[in-house]
Amino acid sequence: MSGDGETTQGRVRGDGERCLVTGATGYIGGRLAPQLLAAGYRVRCLARSPEKLRDHPWAGQAEIARGDVTDARAVAEAMRDVDVAYYLVHALGTGSDFEETDRRAARIFGEQARAAGVRRIVYLGGLTPAGVPERELSPHLRSRAEVGRVLLDSGVPTAVLRAAVIIGSGSASFEMLRYLTERLPVMVTPSWVGTRIQPLAVRDVLRILVGCARLPADVNRTFDVGGPEVLTYREMMRRYAAVAGLPRRLILPVPVLTPGLSSHWVGLVTPVPASIARPLTESLRHEVVCREHDIARYVPDPPGHPLGFDESVRLALRRVKEAQVATRWSSAAVPGAPSDPLPTDPDWAGGSLYTDRRALTVDAPPAALWDVIEGIGGDNGWYSFPLAWAVRGWLDRLAGGVGLRRGRRDAARLRVGDSLDFWRVEEIEPGRLLRLRAEMRLPGLAWLEMRCDPGAGGQGDGGQGDGASEGARRSRYRQRAVFHPRGLLGHAYWWSVSPFHTVVFGGMARNIARAAHDRARATGSGPRPGR
Repeated sequence: MSGDGETTQGRVRGDGERCLVTGATGYIGGRLAPQLLAAGYRVRCLARSPEKLRDHPWAGQAEIARGDVTDARAVAEAMRDVDVAYYLVHALGTGSDFEETDRRAARIFGEQARAAGVRRIVYLGGLTPAGVPERELSPHLRSRAEVGRVLLDSGVPTAVLRAAVIIGSGSASFEMLRYLTERLPVMVTPSWVGTRIQPLAVRDVLRILVGCARLPADVNRTFDVGGPEVLTYREMMRRYAAVAGLPRRLILPVPVLTPGLSSHWVGLVTPVPASIARPLTESLRHEVVCREHDIARYVPDPPGHPLGFDESVRLALRRVKEAQVATRWSSAAVPGAPSDPLPTDPDWAGGSLYTDRRALTVDAPPAALWDVIEGIGGDNGWYSFPLAWAVRGWLDRLAGGVGLRRGRRDAARLRVGDSLDFWRVEEIEPGRLLRLRAEMRLPGLAWLEMRCDPGAGGQGDGGQGDGASEGARRSRYRQRAVFHPRGLLGHAYWWSVSPFHTVVFGGMARNIARAAHDRARATGSGPRPGR
């Protein structure tokens, strides 16, 4: 099982056929891959950053290929011996020309699939409103529709699934709904809260995606996919509140909030930044209701499916509460965010590297210190000057960045590729190293590294007897902030904030050490009294 409790019950086994999954580091792709494996398919994932998949529990069962869908050579190599190819990527937010990028990527994908003899393409797109000319659609929906047409015309039998709002733990639509409803008991809302929508549970999306691998060869068409209920966004918020046990919400729609203003409003209230909220809110300007349910002829609905809205919300909230969120909307890389790995060459790129280093001996064993390090961020905070971190997060939001509110996928455990507030996990060596790469708006590239080592007198120092056991109850904490400036502004930025490093980074190191000490005492693993 994975995601929100999806299972492979009732599915036809894959009989070892190979499926190519693009977008495996994203929300849907990261859940689809283990579902295909569970259904008996062999899975190959095409990813720009394969290391982001390393710590997923299913990664050892799949082939991982490095490449981008705009690189014809990489796509051709990934398509070798593939039976079914899933297209789950889009270029939204990569710039003003994202529609051209989407168009080019879809053409490459279709051409290489045909050349490789792939028997089926499956694409998850967006549900478009009936009777609305394409020129009046949001750029997001317009591009999704065009990608579907390109794939349908590729010469490879294609199933284009068109879904509206997807409800599941960690989805951008669910997070937007969740935070708007939970944080605002009284809401002055845009007029789109009255738009009729047909939401669909993520487990049903996955069930249909897997089932499409077995479609007959003569099926080359679009399918509308949605849940059993048509609701307005206002009704969704009120029913979410009821399922979550919240008091009834007062919702006051006003006509003056444009899609741009709406996205900033969503960005202020929820963890979803305006850059992602905008296409979601623009898509809600028009009614998005299924016009057919033909997919059930080929992928029959099992008993109790598609799930109703209330049950979808209940399952998603359970996953959040149990910290069993398999993927989140922030699993995918943030458009425009830096992706360069931490440089190891002192003369990297012939430029400057600024560093801030801290090291402390901690009165706690390495295990206690590591628990604090791996639990950093989200609701646990950053152990240093909360107001400074909050202000930095708000400034990033105002600059169009992700801000500090993305939180964590799991409250206690991290894996490579996880978003962590305005950082992303670049490397993790359990019990030893956590390296974070900044995704905030900066005039340069930044990393924060935290290490946990055995303390003096402990492992590896040749200590004997009581001294050795005492040393094993201590550890060494090392912290390093690294900044690679971009131009004169980057240098000016570092020197303008460096006076605050003693408070921010020094305070962080001291407070992490103190938290580890307190954790060790609470569990009885700390230094002996009087030592």
